Amino acid sequence: MSAAEPLPALIRRAAQELAEQERAYETPPEYYGLRLQAEQLTDWMIDALFPQFASEKAWQEGRLEQAAELLGRCLVRIPGAPDAEKAVSALLRELPEVRRQLQTDLTAAYQGDPAARSVDEVILCYPAFPAIATFRLAHVLYREGVPLLPRMMTEYAHRRTGIDIHPGATIGDSFFIDHGTGVVIGETTTIGCGVKLYQHVTLGAKSFAVGEDGSLVKGIKRHPDIGDRVVIYAGATILGGETHIGSDCIIGGSVWLTHSVPAGKMVLARATVTDPPLTRDIISDPVLDSAML
Repeated sequence: MSAAEPLPALIRRAAQELAEQERAYETPPEYYGLRLQAEQLTDWMIDALFPQFASEKAWQEGRLEQAAELLGRCLVRIPGAPDAEKAVSALLRELPEVRRQLQTDLTAAYQGDPAARSVDEVILCYPAFPAIATFRLAHVLYREGVPLLPRMMTEYAHRRTGIDIHPGATIGDSFFIDHGTGVVIGETTTIGCGVKLYQHVTLGAKSFAVGEDGSLVKGIKRHPDIGDRVVIYAGATILGGETHIGSDCIIGGSVWLTHSVPAGKMVLARATVTDPPLTRDIISDPVLDSAML
């Protein structure tokens, strides 16, 4: 290929070579514009749930009509998706429950953060609100067996907020993420009611099972279970499908956990302070040094 080859010729050549490579593989479905449609669907659904805070003045029933029609158009383009009418109907039936859960989340945020002056401020200013709202909507579609679209919705929220919640996770009422940047919640995580997370918390997988052919085994429990009223501070990492954090636990910042913790315990990272009274307090029940687990 000559360095002096004109740019239009280079573009044609590159396009031809890419097309030849594409033909060597199974032709993928035509997903053109699907990501943008998933983002629009997310925005319209949240507008319908909280019309007074919509990006533009919206009639609630009109927004729902738009969202339902768009969801149907998306589903017919996704291989393996359930019947579009059935999935749309399921989401519409669940909307009151989604709205109820989100109200508990908003109340938890307002009551759990002294910086919050009103619930309105939480809706308008807190990144956790769009992330959790998107998750709760996507989770309904995930339960209905809709492929791809729920992941696209939560990835949209991830890009906007820095909060990555897989739509397959199960999360109870009154959930609050303070600050939120860098939070990761894996697909098989279960979270009870009244749980509060801070930034850079990871609820992830400890390891991946491998089959006889060397490929990863999918569809198994990989992520932890978090009980009710648990507080997990910034930078904590909790891993593993067999890891259970009991209710009313406090997990300190920067803790690394791959083992279960009984209910009502506080877990702190290993102390570097040598003051004897402080050290005694840290390792005495009900406080656990994470290195002891």
